[in-house]
Amino acid sequence: MHQIGVVTIGRNEGERLVRCLRSLQDNVPSGSPIVYVDSGSTDGSVAKAREMGIHVVELDMSVPFTMARGRNTGFQYLVEHFSQLTYVQFIDGDCELLPNWIEAAVGALESNTTLAIVCGRRRERFPDASPYNRLADIEWNTPVGETRACGGDMLARVEAIKAVGGYNPTMICGEEPEMCIRLRRKGWRIERIDADMTLHDAAMTRFGQWWKRSIRGGWAVAEGKAMYGQPPESYMVKEDKSGWLWGATVPALAVGLAWPTHGLSLLLLLGYPVLGWKIYKYRHSQGDEARNARLYAFFCTVSKLPQVLGQSRYWLNRWRKKPATLIEYKPVPMTGSGS
Repeated sequence: MHQIGVVTIGRNEGERLVRCLRSLQDNVPSGSPIVYVDSGSTDGSVAKAREMGIHVVELDMSVPFTMARGRNTGFQYLVEHFSQLTYVQFIDGDCELLPNWIEAAVGALESNTTLAIVCGRRRERFPDASPYNRLADIEWNTPVGETRACGGDMLARVEAIKAVGGYNPTMICGEEPEMCIRLRRKGWRIERIDADMTLHDAAMTRFGQWWKRSIRGGWAVAEGKAMYGQPPESYMVKEDKSGWLWGATVPALAVGLAWPTHGLSLLLLLGYPVLGWKIYKYRHSQGDEARNARLYAFFCTVSKLPQVLGQSRYWLNRWRKKPATLIEYKPVPMTGSGS
């Protein structure tokens, strides 16, 4: 009996997808159905997946693509074709599933029937390839225990995902925490367990990629606050205020009042190193190595600028009543669009 199914999504992931699919075949129970949802790849990803015996669903690209829509499509395929499934592992096509994860995650879900989702430690495949990859690796190291949200990789209870109708397919980012909010409102819980889960290949080697990723993060902050900013959730309220304060208000006042204050307003810019120091002290107190805490503090402070651009873009888009489009940071392959 197939109790566990797998959904993976991607576009033009090339060898990363092959590594992902091999890791799934090696580390999920034999006979578990694996479905790959492709969003318009031009690099032969679909053919490679089929050669490996993977179920493939090709999305209709006349409809705007979101990762949420891809995951929903894969989930729907599994529950329609394998109705006996109890759990589904979601994993992005640029990730590899690690040995022993499934056993640990299933054990957690079976020991607590109120758990909807279990996630573990996602690590970067090449954390030292660039400071941006190292930043991502630091971000993935979330606290162990009950949590309010998860990322794209997780083992989920089919019953729970069905209960909330899956992901919100209109969201271009931040769709996982949004679904977690709806799950928690129905009494389900999410837990981060102390187990290695996946390897991720961020492939971030340039500042511009990190900048775009931070803009996307700002969009997620703005949309999350717009949807669930009211009490008791108060989702993303603090992050939204911080973005507007440090990304827009402080620099605008410092520069805009420089002439009438004879430059005294520029002293406001001293708030940035103070902010960075506070972030450094917090991260270091949470167990980060000093070098990682410094790196995180520096880029977290600088990220307020692209973050507020993302927040502004969200509200401008909403005011214009325009559909959201993906904000992508990965290199665009010569043969097609990036994923």
